[in-house]
Amino acid sequence: MRAVIQRVDRACVKINNQEFSSIKEGILLLLGVEKGDATTDADYILEKSINLRIFEDEQDKMNRSLLDVNGSLMVISQFTLLGDCTKGRRPSFVKAEEPSKAKDLYEYFVRQASGKVKILETGKFQEMMHIELVNNGPVTILLDSGKSF
Repeated sequence: MRAVIQRVDRACVKINNQEFSSIKEGILLLLGVEKGDATTDADYILEKSINLRIFEDEQDKMNRSLLDVNGSLMVISQFTLLGDCTKGRRPSFVKAEEPSKAKDLYEYFVRQASGKVKILETGKFQEMMHIELVNNGPVTILLDSGKSF
């Protein structure tokens, strides 16, 4: 499972030019589910994401987590994180989990997150979305559960 974590001042998802969801200060998390991923991968990515110390403390050092600052979390499914660009010019998505299994793990991730953060928003699985964000820092972190165990 792969995730791109972006520290944001705000983020918004639009579907068909209509606002679907939005958050203020927090994390925008783009989540890609890989073939063979399990709930342990989702648990790892979630725990790592909400506990990463990427928010400033009183001394302007990245020393606080999303939980410490009581920030919001927006989770967006993004299979293109599994794109393999090593051959040719068109990404291959053969490593991405098939949609029904990926949706199950995405929904599991969201359910688990809902019990850990106060404000949780999402995109819509397999929907064309426009995501607007103000990246704070910018701070962008890449996580891969396959490199964690």
